[in-house]
Amino acid sequence: MTPEGTLVSGRYRLDQPIGRGRAGIVWLAFDTRLHRTVAVKRLFVRPDLDPAAAEQARQVALREGKDAIRVVHACAITVHDALREGDDVWLVMEYVPSRNMADFLAEYGTLTPEQAAALGIHLGSALAAAHAVGVPHRVLEPSNVLLADDGGVKITDIGISDASPDPAYRAPEVARGEPATAAADAFSLGATLFAAVEGVPPFGPDGTGAQAAPQRTGPLTGALLKLLRTEPDLRPTMNDTVKALGAITQGQQTAFVPPTAPPMPTVPVMRTPQQVEQAPAAAPPPVRPGQQAPAPTRSGPDTRKWVITAIAIVLAVVIGVLFAELVLV
Repeated sequence: MTPEGTLVSGRYRLDQPIGRGRAGIVWLAFDTRLHRTVAVKRLFVRPDLDPAAAEQARQVALREGKDAIRVVHACAITVHDALREGDDVWLVMEYVPSRNMADFLAEYGTLTPEQAAALGIHLGSALAAAHAVGVPHRVLEPSNVLLADDGGVKITDIGISDASPDPAYRAPEVARGEPATAAADAFSLGATLFAAVEGVPPFGPDGTGAQAAPQRTGPLTGALLKLLRTEPDLRPTMNDTVKALGAITQGQQTAFVPPTAPPMPTVPVMRTPQQVEQAPAAAPPPVRPGQQAPAPTRSGPDTRKWVITAIAIVLAVVIGVLFAELVLV
C-alpha cells in the first residue's frame, strides 16, 4: 500500500485514505503547486493479468481518465488531472466532503418518489452533459453517487471502466458483453432510483431475476419502467428523462437534502406597496370557548369621515374670521 506523505508526480502529497471505490482507493491529498485540497485515486489494475494485458489496462485507464476531464457539470465530480507514474495510473479530482448513496440508504432507509425524482434530475443532468461529449458513465450505481454535506449531489467515476461493477445496476446488454452506451446509463439510472425508493434493485441482487413489481414508486413508476426496458433503443434519452422527472416534481418543494446538510437560512420576503395593498387582511385569532370575541376595529371609511369633518370646521372658522375683518373695516 502507498504510504502517507508520498508525493505523486512530484506535486500531489497523499495525506490519508478517505474511501475505497470499485475503481481504487481514494486519498485525501494536497496539491503543492496550486495549494488546494484534492482527492486522488489510484486506478485498479487486476494483479492476475499478464504484463501485456496489464499494460493495455493502464493505457485504457489513462485514456478514460483524460476523457473524464472533458465532463464539466455542477453535479459531476471534476477531474483535474489524469497521469501515470511508473505502473500506476492516478486520477486527481475535486474533493467534496460527502458520503455515498449506498451508505446513506443503508442508514436512513428509502426515499419518497418525489425525493428520488429530484435526485434523478441532478444525476440525469450530469449524465446528459457527459453524453454530450461522448463519454458514457458505464457503471452508475448507488456507490458512486455522492451526497455532499452541503446538500449537493455529485457523480463520480464517470467514464471509468470498473473491474467489478455491481451486477444489480448493469444494463442487460452490458451483462452480455456489449459496450456501455448512453442507453446503458439510462438503465443504470432507472435501477438506482428504483432501489432508492423500493429498497431493492429491480431485477434482484445479481440483475438476472424477475422484475420486482413497484410498490412505492407512485408518480415515478412510468418514468422508471421506461428506463428499465430491456431493449436499449426503447429507452428514453437522458434529456427526455430529465424533463419527465421535472414534470413529476412540478410544484413540489421537496428536494433531496442529506441530514448532514446545514439548515437553510430563512430569507425575508420583500413586497412592493402594490402587493401590500392587494394582500388579504389577516384572519382574526380564533375565539376559545367561553371567551368573548373582540370588538371589531373601525374601518377606513369612518376615519376618513372624521378627517373631512375636521377640515370643514377649520375652513368655517377661517371664513368667519375673514368675514369679520371685512365688516369691521
